[in-house]
Parts: sequence; C-alpha cells; structure tokens
Amino acid sequence: MQEHGKVVLITGASSGIGAATARRLAADGHRVFLGARRDERLETLCGEIGSEGGTAAFRRLDVTSAADLRAFVEAAHTTYGRVDVVVNNAGVMPLSPLAALKTDEWDRMIDVNVRGVLHGIAAALPVMRAQGGGHFITVASVGAYEVSPTAAVYCATKFAVRAISEGLRQESDGGIRVSLVSPGVTESELADHITDPAARDAMTRYRAVALPASAIADAIAFAVAQPPEVDVNEIVVRPARSAQ
Repeated sequence: MQEHGKVVLITGASSGIGAATARRLAADGHRVFLGARRDERLETLCGEIGSEGGTAAFRRLDVTSAADLRAFVEAAHTTYGRVDVVVNNAGVMPLSPLAALKTDEWDRMIDVNVRGVLHGIAAALPVMRAQGGGHFITVASVGAYEVSPTAAVYCATKFAVRAISEGLRQESDGGIRVSLVSPGVTESELADHITDPAARDAMTRYRAVALPASAIADAIAFAVAQPPEVDVNEIVVRPARSAQ
C-alpha cells in the first residue's frame, strides 16, 4: 500500500454497497472519491467519514454520461494526484417480465449497468496506464451467472459486465488488475425501483435472507488489499441460507 493508502473512486456511492464500501475502505486508510446523483447524501457521507478520521471527497455523477465520468476521474486525479482503484458499483434493477414490455426500464438498465461500466473504464484506463498500474472492480450480481424470471434484462446486463471485465483482464499487461464482485441478495435500495407489482412482491420474499452491504464491502476490501502480483478476478458472495 502507498503511504497514504490507495486512491479509490466509487460510483453509486450514496447508499447500499457503494456507501458501505466507502466507509470500509476509508477505515482501511484509503482515500475515497465518491460519485452519485444524490450529492447531498455524498456530502453527508464524506462528513461522517471525515469525523471518523478518514479521507473522502465527492462529485455529483451520472454514470450514463461519458463526459461526466471523465470529469469525475479528472476531479479525483486533481484532488489526490492518482487513480488507483475504480469501483464500478452504480446499478439499477427494475425487474419485470419481458411481456410487460417496460422498454424504458430496459434502456435504463443498459445505460446504467453496462454503459456506466464502459464509461468508467474509458475514463480511468488511460490514467492508470500512464501511472503504471491500477485496479478496476465491478460490482455485478449472481445474475451474471444465472437467469431467473422477471430478471432477463437485468441478468443480461450483468452477463455483459462479466464479459467486459474478463476481456479487460485478458487485454491487460499485468499492470491493470480486474476484479468482478458478484453479490447474492443484499440489503440495498435496488428493489425500490421495481414498478411491476408481481416482481416487487417476489423480491420482498427473496430479500428475507439478505446480506448486509458491509459483507460485499468486505469482499471488495479483500481484493483491494492484495499485493500487486495478486489479481483476484471473481468473488461470488451469497447468503448462507440462499439457494440462488
């Protein structure tokens, strides 16, 4: 680890896994730079991290905008002088049966879950290459490995980011590490975006055994903490009582 820890950029950091990861990595001595659309939450989170002795800054971020993500990475680099880790965490999950034809929600999932990851890579990869190394961590889902009813499009986006992460790993020369962290059901606000009544009810039952977001933050912290010659490629974290 560098003298003042690593510089870690986290998207979707205003709640859930993103916020838990910010707290955990700041507690580990890393400097975190946080992005999300709800900047008032980011301001509060940064204040809390600072009061606990950590170092955190933020910028409002919409991951569907390539220009916004470039500006986010540039701001982090200006603030801290490096970009060591990018945690591509922002995601949405408005589940519904395909027959419901919620095409606007399909588009939103593709824009946030897939394009958002690609925008993060495009913005940070040149910086990492110029400084001689870096680490991309993408938060996927067990939906990157299996498909379930109402989740076809969501799972498709997670299959896609799994493929993107693996492609980036294979194309990297060793200086860039690539990790995919795939949570099972986890406490978050993702289910709040489900507008289909049947899918919402099913998710309520499914979430009865949900993991705390801190469990996923711990997995991310594990990948970050490995020495430079160790690249943790895939971690799947499920509740012990979950079959999926």
